[in-house]
Amino acid sequence: MSVSVIIAHAQCHETVSSPDKIGRVMIALAKEAKVQVRVHLDHGEDFNYCKRAIELGFTSVMIDYSANSYRENIEGTCRVVRYAHGRGVGVEAELGRLPKRESGGSEKNSEELYTNPELVEEYLEKTDVDALAISFETAHGIYKIKPKLNFKVITEVRKRTNIPLVMHGSGGISDEEYRKVIHHGIDKINCYTYMSYVGYATAKQWMNGMRRVFITTWLFRHKMSCGKMYFQR
Repeated sequence: MSVSVIIAHAQCHETVSSPDKIGRVMIALAKEAKVQVRVHLDHGEDFNYCKRAIELGFTSVMIDYSANSYRENIEGTCRVVRYAHGRGVGVEAELGRLPKRESGGSEKNSEELYTNPELVEEYLEKTDVDALAISFETAHGIYKIKPKLNFKVITEVRKRTNIPLVMHGSGGISDEEYRKVIHHGIDKINCYTYMSYVGYATAKQWMNGMRRVFITTWLFRHKMSCGKMYFQR
């Protein structure tokens, strides 16, 4: 059985590699894959960056105005949706807000950041997005304390829409909690921080005591450990 795969580049990683470089590689390899691969822009922070990804050939984009006011979130998201849909590209947006971005930060999680289910129908009607990222106690980055997921938020949002719901900040979540969020209505789960960290820690452990090592060997160790973390679940 084959399954579809989504690979992503986030705007906050622009300083590491721009979509003009890594995006072209992702798109080329996606076309050669034996399974269907979607190339996604994660956490696009402005219209021009999303436009740039779409013009390169990304098959979907996320516009994240969740840190803005509700009105600004709607207005900015609508602009991206109009441009993307006119070119056959799907759009994910975020209602509610996850503390910390992919690049780090120290913002504290609280119920004030949770997605308000009562706003969902109006938000979706006005923006016409294709997928919705929601906040229910997950956070980007490494967890200092174990999160207590609010499954009621997922349930209440799911009652109000059938579009795909997305969970960001999935690292540090148990296998049982993965199953529960899916049962309550989450369709897409983003994985990055913990997978990346496991790769780094494994490669670092392997390198300890070695005087010389080729970067290609280090990257291979990183790649294999990242794959092992998620695909053997």
